[in-house]
Parts: sequence; C-alpha cells; structure tokens
Amino acid sequence: MAPALHDKAAAAVLPEEISIDSCGIEPDLEGADAIGKLRGEREIVLGRNLHDQCFSITEPEHDDEETGEKDVYMAGVLARYRKTLVERTKYHLGYPYNLDFDYGALSQLQHFSINNLGDPFIESNYGVHSRQFEVGVLDWFARLWELEKNEYWGYITNCGTEGNLHGLLVGREVFPDGILYASKDSHYSVFKAGRMYRMEVVKVDTLLSGEIDCADFQRRLLENQDKPAIVNVNIGTTVKGAVDDLDGVIRTLEDCGFSQDRFYIHCDGALFGLMMPFVKRAPKVSFKKPIGSVSVSGHKFVGCPMPCGIQITRIEHINTLSRNVEYLASRDATIMGSRNGHAPLFLWYTLNRKGYRGFKKEVEKCLANAHYLAGCLRESGFGAMLNELSSTVVFERPQDEAFVRKWQLACQGKIAHAVVMPSVTVDKLKVFLKELIESRSRLFPDGKIVAPCVADELGAKNCACVKHSSCS
Repeated sequence: MAPALHDKAAAAVLPEEISIDSCGIEPDLEGADAIGKLRGEREIVLGRNLHDQCFSITEPEHDDEETGEKDVYMAGVLARYRKTLVERTKYHLGYPYNLDFDYGALSQLQHFSINNLGDPFIESNYGVHSRQFEVGVLDWFARLWELEKNEYWGYITNCGTEGNLHGLLVGREVFPDGILYASKDSHYSVFKAGRMYRMEVVKVDTLLSGEIDCADFQRRLLENQDKPAIVNVNIGTTVKGAVDDLDGVIRTLEDCGFSQDRFYIHCDGALFGLMMPFVKRAPKVSFKKPIGSVSVSGHKFVGCPMPCGIQITRIEHINTLSRNVEYLASRDATIMGSRNGHAPLFLWYTLNRKGYRGFKKEVEKCLANAHYLAGCLRESGFGAMLNELSSTVVFERPQDEAFVRKWQLACQGKIAHAVVMPSVTVDKLKVFLKELIESRSRLFPDGKIVAPCVADELGAKNCACVKHSSCS
C-alpha cells in the first residue's frame, strides 16, 4: 500500500471488537473494586458531539483516476466494516431485530431510485416506484387484522416511530380536543407524538408485568369525561414485552361513558403486532373491534434489512388528514414526503416466502426459546421474568458493563432484557448464558454471589436476592 494511502487509512481504522480488555477493564479485578469499575455506566451528555470514531471524508488526489488509491482505500474501509458487522451480529440479543434473512434475489433492484411518494393507492407522475408491491403488503396485513380492502387505508412507513406518529396524528385530527392516554411503559415515540402535536397527555400506571393498569385508566378517564379519549394500546411494551388487554381497555372506556364516537384507539404493535395473531390466549387485535389504527415494524419480527413499518387505519378517518398535492398529482396523507420504495419489495418478498404458516412456526420457536432462556437464568441464580405472551426475557442487569455492550443488551435501571427473535438459536443462548455466568464469577471470585434485589421491577417471586430467594 502506498504511504499516502496508509496515512489516510490510519485515520479511519475501525475500533477493535468489544471485549473486556478493549473496554479499558482489567479482567483480574476482584471484589468491590471490580464491581465498581465493571458497573461504571457510560455518561450521556447532551449538546456534545463526539467524532472520535467517525470516518472522515477526504478529497481525492489529483492523480486519483490514474492511481485508484481512493477506491482501494474505500474498499478496505468497507471490508473492515463488513467484518465488524458480521462479528457484532453474532452478539445481538437486546434489541428486537430478526437478523435471519437472505435477500440476494433483490440485489438486481438496488441500482434504481425507487420512491413511493404520495398516496399508495393513487398513481402519481413519478414512475419509478413500488406501490404495486406496497399495496400487496398492505392487503396482507389488512387481512391479518380483519379489515376489508375497501375499508382500510395505509402505507409503509420508514420506521415504527413513524407508525405511532401517524396513528396518533389521525386520532388527534379526528378529535382535536382529545386527551392522549398511554401507559408509562409505552414507547418513547408515543410521548414524542404528544409533544409534537401539543396534545394533553395522561400517563397511566402499569402492573408489575408492564401491562396497562385498567383500574388507574378508569380513574384517569373519569377525571376527564368531558373530552374525547385518544388511547395508545401496547401490543408488546418496549422493556418487558407486556401486551395490554385491548378488550379490557375498550370495556373501561365504555364503563366510563365513552361511546365509540368519543374515543380513538391506536395499537402500537411494533414487535408483537405480527406475533400475537399466532399466539393462543393472546388478546386479538382486530378491526372488528372499535380500534382506529395499528402499526407494526417491518425490520423487527419480519426481518427487513432497513428500518420500516406498516401502518393501517380505517379509510373513513384518513380524509381528515389528507390534502391534494398538485406537484405530485396525488394526495398526501403520510408523515414523510419521499418514502423508501425498496422496503415494500423486501416485505413483499418475505411475506410471499413465509406466509401465515411460516410466521406461525417462527412465533412458536421464539416463545419456546424464550422460556428456555428464562428457565436457565432462574436455575443459574439470576432474577428473571417472562410474560406469558412474550419472547422478551427480562432479568437483573449484568454488573459487567463490558458484557452488556458486547451482547448489546437494552437496559433500564436495575434490569436488562433479551429479545428472542427467529435468528436467536438455542446455541446462541447457551453461549450467552455461559459468558453471563463467567462474567458474574469474575465479580465474586470467592464464590459468594450477591444477587441484586429486583423485586420492585420483576416481583418478589422473580427476584434472586438473599431476601426473596429464601422466601420462594
């Protein structure tokens, strides 16, 4: 490699793979000092931009067309980046993404700028689109949630948050003076929507499982009977994977005197919206019930390589939001203008390959593996909880921060969780458990393990601390 190229590449060397040593933590620490250093949590500072690991953009040299040094340099950076992605994918357990996919057949379409701007159901002047695939995907989900073709409207979003923003915006447009009710365990995008739309927001308490507390919901409704209710129902909460009782929410609204023309329900089914239809005993998400919209992420259980989502609402509601756009020769009823036209192709391809039966098999596999993980954690002396309808296993937060980063665990306070997706095999879980136990052993070399108390977060029966384990 030429010296000049070597200098350029040196400025963009990828960081070493995460390990105990590379995180600045000595592996032979003992006792309280080890716990303090290993548990050291990263500080999040607002208003500060960090550039220490960025890949800088450099201008090509004058003779670059002849030497090709820039192309060689970029190829090297990308090759190392790919190696990192392969390695990090092996240790992906804390976030709900299905990484088990193969879209090689679609590589032939990556050379086109596919943009699904405007209304999916109206032809615009822009001809390089994939709306015919988008509508096919929307029809599939409308059938899943029991809404006829002529009764729904929807589109493929750029992410799950956009689905929530759209569903709650429709609710706000239907009821401009409505109050947004959401459980405190709802995804942060729900409260972001409240801020963006200047809505009055009421946070409802949750049960220990993370499910909405309908008793507290009733109290909140009775305090505001004069205003319509816009309700976010979680089909799987972010941290604990709890599924709100949709039927219970509807009964509570009716018991408090809210007729169907005075409430709007948006179902945030980012992860479990596609799983619940295949789980026995699960609350059924159906437009045969008085709900207004449902959103689900495409990059989670489906397994799409780019963030995207599906948003479905009743066609009667969409006219309150949509506006004609002459420039597009279409109508605009979405949050974004330009929309990723490649995402519908990936979703269409997967739905055709797997179908309802294929997803049902994957759901059963995920639930079985989640129960396996929860059982192993308890047997190994870790506090752990698994909601009946969930594949999200919640457990005491590992005290080794390097381990948390290696396995990309999502943490909140004293707890962490692992989301068992179709790409998470039993073999991967065995490796995770082995390394988790070894990580804990380094903190307690004398073998006298002290488990943290997580009774407030997971319940006394799911806590492994001295006090609660002796009572169980």
